[in-house]
Amino acid sequence: MSSSTTARQHWSQGWRRMLLANGMLVYPGITAASVSRHTHGAAAVAAYLIVAAFAGCYLATIAALALGRRRRALVLLWALVLLFAAEVPFTRADAFFLAIVVVSVLVVVKREWTARAVAGGTLAALLVPWAVPTWHTGPGVFQALALLFNSLVVSAFAEIASTNERLRAAQAEVERLAQEAERNRIARDLHDLLGHSLTAITVKSQLAQRLVPQAPEQGLAEMAAVEQLSRQALADVRAAVAGYREVTLAGELARGRELLRAAGVAADLPTATDAVAEADRELFAWVLREAVTNVVRHARASRCTVVLAAGSIEIRDDGRATHENADGKGLTGLRERVAAAGGTVQAGPLQPHGWHLRVTTR
Repeated sequence: MSSSTTARQHWSQGWRRMLLANGMLVYPGITAASVSRHTHGAAAVAAYLIVAAFAGCYLATIAALALGRRRRALVLLWALVLLFAAEVPFTRADAFFLAIVVVSVLVVVKREWTARAVAGGTLAALLVPWAVPTWHTGPGVFQALALLFNSLVVSAFAEIASTNERLRAAQAEVERLAQEAERNRIARDLHDLLGHSLTAITVKSQLAQRLVPQAPEQGLAEMAAVEQLSRQALADVRAAVAGYREVTLAGELARGRELLRAAGVAADLPTATDAVAEADRELFAWVLREAVTNVVRHARASRCTVVLAAGSIEIRDDGRATHENADGKGLTGLRERVAAAGGTVQAGPLQPHGWHLRVTTR
């Protein structure tokens, strides 16, 4: 989601909330308009002052909620309750228009009290005017209905706003996880790509050094291969970062055979990949790349065997089995890659010596 889209959404939601919040000032206005019908003189002045204080306290409550200061908003809510109670003797049933504001704020500040607040406020607005004979008004039907429907609207709006906040938080978390997954993918791919390529470059460079004194032409050929490997490594890194890496099982078999030969390891590798399902070939190519790299770097083996089947690949060597084989970052990344594809990894030492790695997809 772009920053401009997010800004437009925040602005849209902001003015809607402001419109709804300021619209609640209609009810103190109705109460103030009724003061002259119920009282006069100093009592009327007191009634007007209470309504004005109520409106100011309400605006302060809205400001506190906008700033996220819910404790202050709760304190101001109790002040609204007291001001409403103080206004009742002056404007009688019309004071319950202030109760509409009180209950509406309550359902925002204390969501868990919504049902009790709406029910209690509605009953009070309906029955209190009827229960006080000196008011001569009867049940406050209009005030009760206004309180009920207004409170329900505010409660629904608050629920929608809360849901939107949770949705934005969830979207932000999804984006964070996607970015983290992409970083892990790049790190894993770079480890697999560079581990293999740099190992091949090292082995071929050492072979070239040994060949130069006795067979200069072969030494130069090996150095040319080193140059080609370095160029390929650079291309692989760029492809991995861009997300367009291309690893084929046939290509890895050819590279593995050449790397093992350069390292002086007898390679018993299949010459065809027909037995492997098309969906498994890229995964098995990554497995083969990591396994052959580890054989050359760590195993000190004299022979490496690869067995391909319809739903599995197994690599065995006759070298030394070490903890580095079991706990290396390459095998950890390989386990993650295989698990993401729904497969399983088995790895461990062989008796009397050697190491095996088996990946199964079905």
